[in-house]
Amino acid sequence: MAADPTALPDDVTVLKAALIAERARADAAQAEAAIARAQQSDAEALVARQKLEIEKLKREMYGPRSERARRLIDQLELELEELEASATEDELRAERDAAKTTTVAAFSRKRPARKPFPEHLPRERVIVPGPTACTCCGGARLSKLGEDVTETLEVIPRRWKVIQHVREKFSCRDCETISQAPAPFHVVRRGWGGPNLLAMIAFEKFGQHQPLNRQAERYARGGVAISLSTMADQVGACCAVLEPIFRCLEAHVFAAERLHGDDTTVPVLAKGRTDIARAPCLCSPNSNFIRERNPRVNTRVSRRI
Repeated sequence: MAADPTALPDDVTVLKAALIAERARADAAQAEAAIARAQQSDAEALVARQKLEIEKLKREMYGPRSERARRLIDQLELELEELEASATEDELRAERDAAKTTTVAAFSRKRPARKPFPEHLPRERVIVPGPTACTCCGGARLSKLGEDVTETLEVIPRRWKVIQHVREKFSCRDCETISQAPAPFHVVRRGWGGPNLLAMIAFEKFGQHQPLNRQAERYARGGVAISLSTMADQVGACCAVLEPIFRCLEAHVFAAERLHGDDTTVPVLAKGRTDIARAPCLCSPNSNFIRERNPRVNTRVSRRI
């Protein structure tokens, strides 16, 4: 007669041993499942990375054939970002589960070699005090053999500060004339923002395509509330101040014998809808034509410089 598989022994020692063995098998199965998920995530990230590299190589070989290729590369980069983060998360989870058992080996991803930190960054040396006695015999006769340096990249968060320019007033006892040093120079007349702040706001708006409302929200979270209209006023003032530099660059570019214009469409926000703007990009002074498009009549004109 076959034994009942649901029957349990009455010996407590045997029950404890069976429970320990069952827990070990469960930990091993959980670790193997976590490692399988980590391997799958690593494979998906590898495939996404190779697709991105292939698209970049095609773009370099055949040139930017359309804006769709650029959008495809951007989408692949976003996909790779998510897959890399998920793969690292699964790897750490697999290491944590594998540490609970001795029968399953941990899984480690193969990562590309990290580039060294730029040489122009300042280095801050934090000296960790060495031992004063031998960790083996306790002797105090130690001689230095060298040192191991571990570099960690760190960043100092943005710090806001208010600079107070104090101009003391003096009165002449002979003629009772009040004398005072001239007011400090400001990039914008009667401006409240320093040059670094104005440069940051303008670069984020025009270089990083960050609207002023998002900048204002981010600054407010940092404890500095700046209204949108105030920032927009400063951006307009900066554009007016930089007008001479722009004219010099414009004269230098148009001094070339030939210019090539690439008509690029850019979606912009309009009142109640999204409008299509055109930003002609001038490049390649050895090209033959400059192409212009009139946004009103939607015609293309080619003229020789």
